[in-house]
Amino acid sequence: MRALALFLALGAGLVQAQGQTTPEALALLRKIHLATQKLSYTGTFVYQQGAQTETSRITRVADAAGGIEKLEALDGAPREIVRTRDTVSCYLPDSRVVKIDRRDDARTFPALLPDEFAELAHYYVITRGERGRVAGLDCDSVLLTPRDELRYGHKLCADAASGMLLKARVLDGRGEMVEQFTFTQIAIGSVARDKVRSRHASRNWRIEETAVAPANLAASGWSITSDLPGFRKVVEVRRKLRASGSVGQVVYSDGLAAVSVFIEPLAASAEPVRAGLATLGAINIVTREVSNHRVTVVGETPAASVQRLAERVAFKRLP
Repeated sequence: MRALALFLALGAGLVQAQGQTTPEALALLRKIHLATQKLSYTGTFVYQQGAQTETSRITRVADAAGGIEKLEALDGAPREIVRTRDTVSCYLPDSRVVKIDRRDDARTFPALLPDEFAELAHYYVITRGERGRVAGLDCDSVLLTPRDELRYGHKLCADAASGMLLKARVLDGRGEMVEQFTFTQIAIGSVARDKVRSRHASRNWRIEETAVAPANLAASGWSITSDLPGFRKVVEVRRKLRASGSVGQVVYSDGLAAVSVFIEPLAASAEPVRAGLATLGAINIVTREVSNHRVTVVGETPAASVQRLAERVAFKRLP
Protein backbone atom coordinates (compact mmCIF):
# COMPACT_ATOMS: atom_id res chain seq x y z
CA MET A 1 0.00 0.00 0.00
CA ARG A 2 1.29 3.46 -0.93
CA ALA A 3 0.42 5.03 2.43
CA LEU A 4 2.10 2.23 4.37
CA ALA A 5 5.23 2.58 2.25
CA LEU A 6 5.35 6.31 3.02
CA PHE A 7 4.95 5.65 6.75
CA LEU A 8 7.81 3.20 6.72
CA ALA A 9 9.90 5.69 4.79
CA LEU A 10 9.67 8.34 7.50
CA GLY A 11 12.97 7.29 9.01
CA ALA A 12 14.77 6.59 5.74
CA GLY A 13 16.89 9.57 4.74
CA LEU A 14 17.35 8.38 1.15
CA VAL A 15 13.62 8.19 0.52
CA GLN A 16 13.07 11.53 2.23
CA ALA A 17 15.70 13.28 0.14
CA GLN A 18 14.28 11.96 -3.13
CA GLY A 19 10.61 12.67 -2.30
CA GLN A 20 8.59 15.04 -4.46
CA THR A 21 5.88 17.32 -3.12
CA THR A 22 2.84 17.25 -5.42
CA PRO A 23 0.57 20.18 -6.43
CA GLU A 24 -2.47 18.08 -5.52
CA ALA A 25 -1.20 17.69 -1.96
CA LEU A 26 -0.54 21.43 -1.58
CA ALA A 27 -4.03 22.16 -2.92
CA LEU A 28 -5.51 19.90 -0.23
CA LEU A 29 -3.49 21.66 2.47
CA ARG A 30 -4.90 25.01 1.29
CA LYS A 31 -8.41 23.59 1.35
CA ILE A 32 -7.93 22.33 4.91
CA HIS A 33 -6.53 25.66 6.08
CA LEU A 34 -9.37 27.67 4.56
CA ALA A 35 -12.01 25.34 6.02
CA THR A 36 -10.66 25.56 9.58
CA GLN A 37 -10.47 29.36 9.32
CA LYS A 38 -13.68 30.17 7.42
CA LEU A 39 -16.22 27.58 8.60
CA SER A 40 -18.29 27.44 11.78
CA TYR A 41 -18.72 24.04 13.39
CA THR A 42 -19.38 22.11 16.58
CA GLY A 43 -18.21 18.62 17.41
CA THR A 44 -16.55 16.16 19.75
CA PHE A 45 -13.00 14.92 19.29
CA VAL A 46 -10.71 12.47 21.07
CA TYR A 47 -7.02 13.12 21.76
CA GLN A 48 -4.98 9.93 22.02
CA GLN A 49 -1.45 9.62 23.37
CA GLY A 50 -0.32 6.06 23.98
CA ALA A 51 -2.91 4.37 26.20
CA GLN A 52 -4.29 7.71 27.41
CA THR A 53 -7.27 9.46 25.83
CA GLU A 54 -9.07 12.75 26.44
CA THR A 55 -12.42 13.78 25.00
CA SER A 56 -13.35 17.40 24.28
CA ARG A 57 -16.22 19.31 22.76
CA ILE A 58 -15.30 22.19 20.45
CA THR A 59 -17.54 24.93 19.04
CA ARG A 60 -16.44 27.68 16.70
CA VAL A 61 -18.15 30.71 15.21
CA ALA A 62 -16.23 32.09 12.24
CA ASP A 63 -16.40 35.83 11.55
CA ALA A 64 -14.43 38.67 10.01
CA ALA A 65 -12.79 39.46 13.37
CA GLY A 66 -11.01 36.10 13.53
CA GLY A 67 -13.71 33.98 15.12
CA ILE A 68 -14.51 32.76 18.63
CA GLU A 69 -13.89 29.20 19.79
CA LYS A 70 -14.94 27.34 22.93
CA LEU A 71 -13.31 24.10 24.07
CA GLU A 72 -14.85 22.03 26.87
CA ALA A 73 -13.06 19.12 28.54
CA LEU A 74 -15.40 16.14 28.90
CA ASP A 75 -12.96 14.01 30.95
CA GLY A 76 -11.30 14.65 34.29
CA ALA A 77 -11.49 17.98 36.11
CA PRO A 78 -13.97 20.36 34.43
CA ARG A 79 -12.40 23.16 32.45
CA GLU A 80 -13.46 25.40 29.61
CA ILE A 81 -11.33 27.48 27.25
CA VAL A 82 -12.63 30.38 25.17
CA ARG A 83 -10.30 31.67 22.45
CA THR A 84 -10.58 34.86 20.44
CA ARG A 85 -8.06 36.36 18.06
CA ASP A 86 -6.39 38.21 20.96
CA THR A 87 -6.94 36.26 24.17
CA VAL A 88 -7.33 32.82 25.72
CA SER A 89 -9.58 32.56 28.80
CA CYS A 90 -9.45 29.32 30.82
CA TYR A 91 -12.34 28.74 33.26
CA LEU A 92 -11.62 26.39 36.19
CA PRO A 93 -14.89 25.88 38.10
CA ASP A 94 -13.41 23.70 40.85
CA SER A 95 -11.15 26.54 42.02
CA ARG A 96 -13.43 29.35 40.74
CA VAL A 97 -10.56 30.88 38.76
CA VAL A 98 -10.36 32.41 35.29
CA LYS A 99 -6.88 32.48 33.75
CA ILE A 100 -6.47 35.00 30.93
CA ASP A 101 -3.51 35.01 28.56
CA ARG A 102 -2.62 36.88 25.42
CA ARG A 103 -2.64 34.84 22.23
CA ASP A 104 0.81 33.91 20.90
CA ASP A 105 -0.35 32.44 17.56
CA ALA A 106 -0.25 28.89 18.90
CA ARG A 107 -2.27 26.55 16.64
CA THR A 108 -4.58 23.91 18.04
CA PHE A 109 -6.66 21.13 16.49
CA PRO A 110 -8.28 21.38 14.01
CA ALA A 111 -6.67 24.71 12.99
CA LEU A 112 -3.13 23.31 12.78
CA LEU A 113 -1.87 24.74 9.48
CA PRO A 114 -0.02 28.01 8.84
CA ASP A 115 -1.20 30.69 6.43
CA GLU A 116 1.66 29.99 4.02
CA PHE A 117 2.75 26.56 2.74
CA ALA A 118 5.69 27.32 0.44
CA GLU A 119 8.29 26.94 3.19
CA LEU A 120 6.85 23.62 4.43
CA ALA A 121 7.83 21.90 1.19
CA HIS A 122 11.51 22.62 1.96
CA TYR A 123 11.36 20.50 5.12
CA TYR A 124 8.56 18.01 4.39
CA VAL A 125 7.70 15.87 1.38
CA ILE A 126 3.98 16.57 0.94
CA THR A 127 1.93 13.94 -0.91
CA ARG A 128 -1.66 12.78 -1.17
CA GLY A 129 -2.73 9.67 0.72
CA GLU A 130 -5.67 7.32 0.47
CA ARG A 131 -9.35 8.18 0.94
CA GLY A 132 -11.06 6.98 4.13
CA ARG A 133 -13.93 7.71 6.50
CA VAL A 134 -13.92 9.63 9.78
CA ALA A 135 -16.97 10.52 11.89
CA GLY A 136 -19.20 9.12 9.16
CA LEU A 137 -17.74 11.42 6.47
CA ASP A 138 -15.61 10.60 3.44
CA CYS A 139 -12.18 12.11 3.90
CA ASP A 140 -9.09 12.78 1.77
CA SER A 141 -5.64 12.52 3.34
CA VAL A 142 -2.33 14.29 2.92
CA LEU A 143 1.04 13.07 4.23
CA LEU A 144 3.88 15.31 5.40
CA THR A 145 7.07 13.26 5.58
CA PRO A 146 10.01 15.08 7.24
CA ARG A 147 13.25 15.50 5.30
CA ASP A 148 15.33 15.29 8.51
CA GLU A 149 15.21 13.91 12.04
CA LEU A 150 14.27 17.26 13.58
CA ARG A 151 10.52 17.02 12.88
CA TYR A 152 7.71 14.52 13.14
CA GLY A 153 5.71 13.20 10.25
CA HIS A 154 2.02 14.06 9.93
CA LYS A 155 -1.03 12.50 8.34
CA LEU A 156 -4.06 14.77 7.97
CA CYS A 157 -7.51 13.55 6.93
CA ALA A 158 -10.07 16.14 5.79
CA ASP A 159 -13.76 16.04 4.90
CA ALA A 160 -13.85 15.48 1.12
CA ALA A 161 -16.70 17.97 0.70
CA SER A 162 -15.75 20.92 2.92
CA GLY A 163 -12.05 20.38 3.61
CA MET A 164 -12.58 20.46 7.40
CA LEU A 165 -9.80 18.59 9.19
CA LEU A 166 -11.30 15.50 10.83
CA LYS A 167 -8.22 13.59 11.96
CA ALA A 168 -4.58 14.48 12.58
CA ARG A 169 -1.92 11.90 13.36
CA VAL A 170 1.69 12.60 14.41
CA LEU A 171 4.24 9.94 13.44
CA ASP A 172 7.76 9.32 14.71
CA GLY A 173 10.81 8.32 12.69
CA ARG A 174 9.66 4.67 12.63
CA GLY A 175 6.25 5.61 11.30
CA GLU A 176 4.58 4.83 14.64
CA MET A 177 1.82 7.03 16.04
CA VAL A 178 2.94 9.50 18.72
CA GLU A 179 -0.40 11.24 19.17
CA GLN A 180 -3.70 11.61 17.37
CA PHE A 181 -6.75 13.90 17.26
CA THR A 182 -9.97 12.43 15.84
CA PHE A 183 -13.46 13.88 15.52
CA THR A 184 -16.07 11.32 16.53
CA GLN A 185 -18.94 13.69 15.66
CA ILE A 186 -19.04 17.05 13.89
CA ALA A 187 -21.68 19.38 12.47
CA ILE A 188 -20.39 21.95 9.98
CA GLY A 189 -22.45 25.08 9.31
CA SER A 190 -24.11 27.97 11.09
CA VAL A 191 -23.55 28.11 14.89
CA ALA A 192 -25.43 30.42 17.26
CA ARG A 193 -23.13 32.91 18.94
CA ASP A 194 -24.33 32.05 22.44
CA LYS A 195 -22.84 28.57 21.95
CA VAL A 196 -19.31 29.98 22.28
CA ARG A 197 -19.96 31.92 25.49
CA SER A 198 -18.77 30.43 28.75
CA ARG A 199 -21.55 28.68 30.62
CA HIS A 200 -20.00 29.59 33.97
CA ALA A 201 -21.27 32.53 36.03
CA SER A 202 -17.76 33.75 36.84
CA ARG A 203 -18.57 37.25 38.11
CA ASN A 204 -17.17 36.52 41.58
CA TRP A 205 -14.32 34.26 40.46
CA ARG A 206 -10.66 35.18 40.88
CA ILE A 207 -9.11 36.47 37.68
CA GLU A 208 -5.46 35.68 36.98
CA GLU A 209 -4.21 37.61 33.98
CA THR A 210 -0.76 36.96 32.61
CA ALA A 211 1.19 40.15 31.99
CA VAL A 212 3.08 39.82 28.70
CA ALA A 213 5.40 42.36 27.10
CA PRO A 214 7.73 42.30 24.09
CA ALA A 215 11.32 41.54 25.06
CA ASN A 216 14.88 41.60 23.82
CA LEU A 217 16.68 38.90 25.78
CA ALA A 218 19.96 39.63 23.98
CA ALA A 219 20.00 43.03 25.66
CA SER A 220 20.15 41.19 28.99
CA GLY A 221 23.09 39.01 27.91
CA TRP A 222 21.26 35.96 26.57
CA SER A 223 22.09 34.35 23.26
CA ILE A 224 20.11 31.56 21.60
CA THR A 225 21.51 30.01 18.46
CA SER A 226 18.64 28.39 16.59
CA ASP A 227 20.55 25.66 14.82
CA LEU A 228 17.30 24.12 13.53
CA PRO A 229 16.87 24.44 9.75
CA GLY A 230 13.60 26.13 8.88
CA PHE A 231 12.73 27.15 12.44
CA ARG A 232 12.40 30.94 12.66
CA LYS A 233 11.80 33.14 15.67
CA VAL A 234 8.12 34.14 15.82
CA VAL A 235 7.69 35.34 19.43
CA GLU A 236 10.01 36.96 22.01
CA VAL A 237 8.33 38.14 25.21
CA ARG A 238 8.58 38.36 28.98
CA ARG A 239 5.77 36.87 31.05
CA LYS A 240 5.08 37.98 34.60
CA LEU A 241 5.07 34.89 36.80
CA ARG A 242 4.52 36.12 40.31
CA ALA A 243 5.28 39.23 42.28
CA SER A 244 8.86 37.98 42.49
CA GLY A 245 9.85 37.86 38.87
CA SER A 246 9.22 37.01 35.23
CA VAL A 247 10.16 34.43 32.62
CA GLY A 248 11.54 35.14 29.18
CA GLN A 249 10.06 33.17 26.29
CA VAL A 250 11.27 32.76 22.71
CA VAL A 251 9.28 30.68 20.22
CA TYR A 252 10.68 29.20 17.00
CA SER A 253 8.50 27.57 14.33
CA ASP A 254 8.86 25.96 10.91
CA GLY A 255 5.21 26.78 10.20
CA LEU A 256 3.90 23.45 11.48
CA ALA A 257 5.92 22.56 14.57
CA ALA A 258 7.04 24.96 17.32
CA VAL A 259 9.79 24.99 19.96
CA SER A 260 9.75 27.36 22.95
CA VAL A 261 12.65 28.44 25.16
CA PHE A 262 11.79 29.61 28.69
CA ILE A 263 14.39 31.39 30.84
CA GLU A 264 13.51 31.85 34.51
CA PRO A 265 15.76 33.23 37.28
CA LEU A 266 16.31 30.89 40.22
CA ALA A 267 15.33 32.24 43.61
CA ALA A 268 17.83 31.84 46.45
CA SER A 269 15.54 29.29 48.09
CA ALA A 270 14.76 27.36 44.93
CA GLU A 271 15.52 23.66 44.68
CA PRO A 272 18.36 22.64 42.35
CA VAL A 273 17.36 22.29 38.71
CA ARG A 274 16.67 18.72 37.71
CA ALA A 275 18.39 18.66 34.36
CA GLY A 276 17.37 16.16 31.72
CA LEU A 277 14.83 15.14 29.10
CA ALA A 278 11.13 14.42 29.63
CA THR A 279 8.54 13.30 27.08
CA LEU A 280 4.78 13.77 26.98
CA GLY A 281 3.20 12.45 23.79
CA ALA A 282 4.63 14.45 20.90
CA ILE A 283 6.13 17.04 23.28
CA ASN A 284 9.74 16.78 24.44
CA ILE A 285 11.10 18.91 27.28
CA VAL A 286 14.74 19.58 28.17
CA THR A 287 15.70 21.39 31.37
CA ARG A 288 19.15 22.69 32.33
CA GLU A 289 20.69 25.37 34.54
CA VAL A 290 22.53 28.30 32.98
CA SER A 291 24.00 31.15 35.06
CA ASN A 292 21.61 30.66 37.98
CA HIS A 293 18.61 30.45 35.65
CA ARG A 294 16.36 27.54 34.79
CA VAL A 295 16.30 27.06 31.01
CA THR A 296 13.44 24.93 29.74
CA VAL A 297 13.02 24.04 26.08
CA VAL A 298 9.63 22.63 25.08
CA GLY A 299 8.93 21.39 21.56
CA GLU A 300 6.28 19.47 19.67
CA THR A 301 9.27 17.92 17.92
CA PRO A 302 11.57 14.91 18.36
CA ALA A 303 14.01 14.98 21.27
CA ALA A 304 16.92 15.80 18.92
CA SER A 305 15.44 19.25 18.22
CA VAL A 306 14.86 20.38 21.79
CA GLN A 307 18.22 18.98 22.93
CA ARG A 308 20.06 20.79 20.14
CA LEU A 309 18.38 24.09 20.94
CA ALA A 310 18.84 23.72 24.71
CA GLU A 311 22.59 23.26 24.25
CA ARG A 312 22.76 26.58 22.39
CA VAL A 313 21.32 28.78 25.11
CA ALA A 314 24.12 30.80 26.73
CA PHE A 315 24.56 33.83 28.97
CA LYS A 316 27.35 36.41 28.95
CA ARG A 317 27.27 39.26 31.43
CA LEU A 318 27.29 42.57 29.59
CA PRO A 319 29.79 45.31 30.53
